[in-house]
Amino acid sequence: MKPLPKSAQVDGAVADDVLDLRLSGDDGHATHSSREQRRIESICCNLLRRWQAIDDTATGRHTASEQGDEEENKQDQQQPEKSAAERSTVLLVERHRRYLLGALEFLPGGFKALDASRPWIVYWVLHSLDLMRTPVQASLRKRVIDFLGRCQNLDSGGFGGGPQQQSHLAPTYAAVNALCVLGGEDAYSVIDRRKLYAFLLKMKQPNGAFSVCEGGEADTRGTYTALSVASLCNIITPQLIRGTAAWLASCQSHEGGIGGEPGNEAHGGYTFCGAAALALIGEHQRLDLNRLLQWAASRQMRLEGGFQGRTNKLVDGCYSFWVGALFPLLDLLMQSDDNKSATPSGWKFDVRALQRYLLVCCQSPHGGLRDKPGKHADHYHTCYCLSGLSIAQSGANGANVFGDRGANALRPTNCLYNISERATEAALSYFSK
Repeated sequence: MKPLPKSAQVDGAVADDVLDLRLSGDDGHATHSSREQRRIESICCNLLRRWQAIDDTATGRHTASEQGDEEENKQDQQQPEKSAAERSTVLLVERHRRYLLGALEFLPGGFKALDASRPWIVYWVLHSLDLMRTPVQASLRKRVIDFLGRCQNLDSGGFGGGPQQQSHLAPTYAAVNALCVLGGEDAYSVIDRRKLYAFLLKMKQPNGAFSVCEGGEADTRGTYTALSVASLCNIITPQLIRGTAAWLASCQSHEGGIGGEPGNEAHGGYTFCGAAALALIGEHQRLDLNRLLQWAASRQMRLEGGFQGRTNKLVDGCYSFWVGALFPLLDLLMQSDDNKSATPSGWKFDVRALQRYLLVCCQSPHGGLRDKPGKHADHYHTCYCLSGLSIAQSGANGANVFGDRGANALRPTNCLYNISERATEAALSYFSK
């Protein structure tokens, strides 16, 4: 990402009045990707120019319907005065809530393609609602817990994508996370930890990786999901992780990011999975963290402010979490006693530019968030856009909420598990007994 001039930088953030809206060039060799890049940049340019043109008479200030936790919403007096454009920038909380809650009640026929991903939809919705401090009504909560319980296979262990479906690590991760978001004895007790451990051992491969299901692929995603649920449920053992750290480290590419398997191209989602998995088992020192940080910082798009998932690809709102969460994770790891040789990172990305992209370019006026302008909102992107927004708000130097603080401040999400910090602490406490 081409650096901005020093005059455009304010405490590591880009000042609102110096947006760099120059379109990318293609060196005279246009490709499908370069044409798409310029098209998306043009759409974002139009949105950002209209946003930047807002003046004080047209701000339409928003009043938050609820203030949330007092400590989380404390005004940071050290923040510079916000422009009229920024003050007018709000998270459409009520519209997103309606969009998300509707998915727990009814989904149209087109969603039958996601029949094997139903715990994922539940997790995406519940986590998004939790970040926005939206409680789930008792009757709906009971139905959700009952449904997730029916997705668990008590013979083989683990959870399937729906009732009576084959156990698979992806919906197992989603179901465990969803139950931890709900919290409480009635939710936690659904998880049969003994059977879950047996399922994880069965998915373990001789090379240290984990297969997502019987006969399925073994990659960094499957390995992360296995270790994430094992960590949350306190069932990690030396036997479970034997050989895993070495295999994960072998997936780091020449670019510095991590691929799905050894030799694969670095990818935002796989990089998060690999780095987080190694952190969960205390083996992060096996990675070249400085190269990983450089790769992650290079994924932020100069004009849009969001992240791409791979080199020379388009911006995508979901990488706001998959790449964005690497920065707090690396900041923790690079300051640990086990890795004194690495340079502490700070957070080497523009947290304000990312928030601006999510709030100005990714919100659907009908509710939900999207990959990029021109796309439809969906529950997956709503979850990971909000998760990335939460990450960016936390910032390296404390709370840094872009726009109307009362409307926009989210609960902090945990950069290892991607459930809120309060849900993480409650689950770890419960399963440690």
